[in-house]
Amino acid sequence: MNGMVVPERPPGLTPPAAHPFIYEINTWAWLESISGEEGRPIDLGSVPQRHWDEIAGRGFDSVWLMGVWRRSPAGIAIALANPSLRADFQAALPDWREEDVVGSPYCVRDYVVDDRLGGPAGLSAARAALAVRGVRLILDFVPNHVAPDHPWTTEAPGLFVAGTAADRNLDPTSFVEVGGRVLANGRDPYFPAWPDVVQLNAFDPALRSAAVETLRTIADQCDGVRCDMAMLVMNDVFARTWGARVGPAPGTEYWPTVITAVRETHPGFVFLAEAYWDLEWSLMQQGFDYCYDKRLYDRLVSGSAEQVRLHLLAEPAYQNALVRFVENHDEPRAAASFGAARTKVAAVAALTQTGARLIHHGQLMGWRVRLPVFLGRFPAEPADDQLAEFYRRLLAALADLTFREGHWQLCERSGWPGDNSSDNLVAWSWDGATRWLIVVNLSDAPATGRVSVPWPELRGHRWQLTDPTRDMSFDRAGDDLVDGLFVRIDPWQWHLLRLDRAQESTDHG
Repeated sequence: MNGMVVPERPPGLTPPAAHPFIYEINTWAWLESISGEEGRPIDLGSVPQRHWDEIAGRGFDSVWLMGVWRRSPAGIAIALANPSLRADFQAALPDWREEDVVGSPYCVRDYVVDDRLGGPAGLSAARAALAVRGVRLILDFVPNHVAPDHPWTTEAPGLFVAGTAADRNLDPTSFVEVGGRVLANGRDPYFPAWPDVVQLNAFDPALRSAAVETLRTIADQCDGVRCDMAMLVMNDVFARTWGARVGPAPGTEYWPTVITAVRETHPGFVFLAEAYWDLEWSLMQQGFDYCYDKRLYDRLVSGSAEQVRLHLLAEPAYQNALVRFVENHDEPRAAASFGAARTKVAAVAALTQTGARLIHHGQLMGWRVRLPVFLGRFPAEPADDQLAEFYRRLLAALADLTFREGHWQLCERSGWPGDNSSDNLVAWSWDGATRWLIVVNLSDAPATGRVSVPWPELRGHRWQLTDPTRDMSFDRAGDDLVDGLFVRIDPWQWHLLRLDRAQESTDHG
């Protein structure tokens, strides 16, 4: 990678959590906001330590610094010339200026940390600051495309899907001339081409070797990568997108080839896939540790309890490798999309599942404006104090090690003839150093039912059930818990119940 000096790996961390919590930060805008607070320029190497303390103190196992790589001047020019993007900028940041348009983090000019973010040395300092707090670092990798001014476009044009002058003349929105050659713009099979990126040829062995080299360099600087639109380079998807232009698919898939090679030099390096179109399981089979759970997100948005329950019936190997979320930089802010009534229960439902759990910077403050990734400055937006207090309580409860290392299980729930409101309940449990029972009502009406926990050893004792997020506490017999605990939950509410042995009377008189 251009002879760059790779920073040394920080001291080893403890083994990773089986079910980690990941914090996504829009790096550029975050540093800009800290700079405003400090009254001086702040980069990754000079972030005040209290910010790292706060992140670690909230219980996050990993930080995803989204968008650290060099941005593309060519991509910025294309964005500024796009009326639709300019309208998005205006809607999100009414006082935006052209200098706020720093370029898309997924229009990568080069896989070197941008100088304006502190360069490689700044990233090394940030990684070390996280490591001493027991927090891992995740960065981005974009397998499908790069910026038109990426060095490869002139130094190795054979790595790209090529076009012709006729293609360019016939479809100027899908092909671009770079260095005297016509290259295809990046795309997926369902939408028009993206005008600010050029398409890599995932079938080319030389491209796969270059991807391995790039990822090994990235792996020297972090503990895992989030792979943008990972399904686009799968053989069947890529062939469907590009057809005869790229020829027949090779005998091996892209991801097993690349992931296996990277792990030869970086064992334990984590691969996380942004994945859609129900291809999560296929990507897991090809080597990914975790894949986005867009299906759960969509079912929480729709408010369908039964669809959520059916999704949670999937095999544990699949569930344990999903990334659960209610927002990220590609989705609307949760406070806006779910609304005041449903935001909290959606967060409880997503963040208490098995697998990885993702929280987006600003979510904990109830921000409602989704910032286009091209912009490097957040709008001035007040915190929602009530929602912030809810998240403070929720994260305090989820700091329990059981939610990282314990065993998750869906619970049975039932109702009564003539009352089908129990269909709006979904329940699951965690068993580890402690026990937890979670029940959510995903409807706009009260719901009643019976929920059974999978712990027969609770029989014969009394148990204290405490919900630290809602200041509720119940004393119940173990037999009731096993046979079917009666619950009544108001619309869009929940129980997040920790089970502790109740103090039982020793008076036999």
